[in-house]
Amino acid sequence: MADPPLADPHRHDDHDHAAAAQAQMVTHEPSPEYLLLERALRELLIAHGVFPADAVGRQIDLTDSRNEARGAQLVARAWVDADFKRRLLSDAKAAATELGIDVSNTPELIVLENTPRLHHLVVCTLCSCYPKAILGIPPAWYKSREYRARAVKDPRGVLREFGTALGDDVELRVVDSTADLRYVVLPMQPAGTQGLSERALAPLVTRDSMIGASLPRSPRNEYKPRP
Repeated sequence: MADPPLADPHRHDDHDHAAAAQAQMVTHEPSPEYLLLERALRELLIAHGVFPADAVGRQIDLTDSRNEARGAQLVARAWVDADFKRRLLSDAKAAATELGIDVSNTPELIVLENTPRLHHLVVCTLCSCYPKAILGIPPAWYKSREYRARAVKDPRGVLREFGTALGDDVELRVVDSTADLRYVVLPMQPAGTQGLSERALAPLVTRDSMIGASLPRSPRNEYKPRP
């Protein structure tokens, strides 16, 4: 996959670059064999009373109800509340619980802060471990073999394809999620947003920025935060 020209990551055409990069990284769907195996295992567990059939539907509904808005809430609060930010970086699950986010079934959770000199990119090289309670269902590109391989081998190239160009003076750290550990990135607050309320800042926080693949949205002239 060829690298596109470097560009300002806040421009609309760079969001097109990101969409194209995501689409190209999704190279496969689950094979029919795996789908049949999942169905057979699920039906076997239900038949043996491990869990009731309606529990599957409830869990699917719960998973579908979770999205990146919870993560955006954490980030926006950290941008406006220095004490909360310290708690978030030292004990992410406790900080999430403060905001009413249920992370009781989440493995260890670590929030990593991006700075002008340090940028984090999250990947799960073995499968697709992901902080679903904070960010919802992982995007297809995050689970793809291409992203999992290239995020480690050529992270700057991957970021450029998402429209995220880092300077040579910025250290890039790739962190690998596991079954026992999840990462969320605390992105830098966009320039020109100091003084905005938490409610106004939250829409600027994107899922991809909390993975480290992109930067938060920048405020635009047409953006009018609700009171």
